[in-house]
Amino acid sequence: MSDTNKTATLTFDGKSFELPMHSPTAGPDVIDIRKLYGEAGVFTYDPGFTSTAACDSTITYIDGGKGELLHRGYPIDQLAEKSHYLEVCYLLLYGELPSAEQLEDFETRVTRHTMIHEQMINFFRGFRRDAHPMAVMVGVVGAMSAFYHDSTDVNDPWQREVASIRLIAKMPTIAAMAYKYTIGQPFVYPRNDCDYASNFLRMCFAVPAEDYEVNPILARAMDRIFTLHADHEQNASTSTVRLASSSGANPFACIAAGIACLWGPAHGGANQACLEMLREIGSPNRIPEYIERAKDKNDPFRLMGFGHRVYKNFDPRAKVMKQSADEVLDLLGIENNPTLQVAKELEAAALADPYFTEKKLFPNVDFYSGIILEAMGFPTSMFTPIFALSRTVGWVSQWKEMIADPAMKIGRPRQLYQGETMRDYVDIENR
Repeated sequence: MSDTNKTATLTFDGKSFELPMHSPTAGPDVIDIRKLYGEAGVFTYDPGFTSTAACDSTITYIDGGKGELLHRGYPIDQLAEKSHYLEVCYLLLYGELPSAEQLEDFETRVTRHTMIHEQMINFFRGFRRDAHPMAVMVGVVGAMSAFYHDSTDVNDPWQREVASIRLIAKMPTIAAMAYKYTIGQPFVYPRNDCDYASNFLRMCFAVPAEDYEVNPILARAMDRIFTLHADHEQNASTSTVRLASSSGANPFACIAAGIACLWGPAHGGANQACLEMLREIGSPNRIPEYIERAKDKNDPFRLMGFGHRVYKNFDPRAKVMKQSADEVLDLLGIENNPTLQVAKELEAAALADPYFTEKKLFPNVDFYSGIILEAMGFPTSMFTPIFALSRTVGWVSQWKEMIADPAMKIGRPRQLYQGETMRDYVDIENR
């Protein structure tokens, strides 16, 4: 954290308090209120923490006004175009792009850890067949701490490193097994001769009865989805991972907490909600009706997959995702799918309407990712699990950064209490 000589003055009840300010390498200055309660006897009120920095970080920076997303300073569009997911994982974890030798070593370590403990398969069989894959993932990832005792000590840097590799390596296997279990097919084990994205596609769609060849265009599109979702600063699930880790909880429990938070439709479930909306619209000739509903302030309906809480401009990830969507749909020859036809025409209608462009309600990454995943053959129930395995490296990187921070404290938000004050207990016969 950069210190400056600037201060902010808070005045109330005739008293003034000087609060130090910090200047980040990018973004607005920050007022440090850590000693406010001790010195002034008051604390701030900020529901949703929309104006509060709970940590300092060097991993990811977002400028919502510019539509900019940087990982360790590198723009997301450059990483999505020129790099690939495991290289981005290395960048997020270690702070710099790897040399060829470093990347080969990292890829080898991840590839050699993709299998899960054989007894963990029993956990899958304990779930109902119609269980949501996210429910399965929360349980199985949390249970990893029962199998990998040699990487749960958060105070040991080497154990933190081992846990990081294991989580990144095993999450695609767990997600694919959750999918296979819900459709009643046998599990497909990972292979060391496949790249990260191809391995995941193979584990999801291969069957023992025949060989499965992964199309490189689909693998590239899958890799881009992973890359574009790898980290996104201090969002709800990342903040959940940080809060859980502030107690000293083991890494598997912390990541399971992040998965549980991601499950919410306002967070990781947005692409599923978007595709469900497209199905509700049903036909291109109904698009004008839904466009008008979205404009009506008295109608609760809103266009899912448009706009973003952080980005007040075009989502930089969406541009890359749209390119992948076009490539995948062209490869698969999908032209007559009614849901995808609605998506294409809805996108065109919204971008041509001043109401949406003036309000910066552009299609976001969730709009295009859902289209790609459905075209690949994934059911909507798998959209959020794929998001979870993509985001694992971000959660792990943020977790490692927080654990290594000597200023780390257990999270303990304050509250604005509005309940009853002290009152005496009344015996039941007198109530």
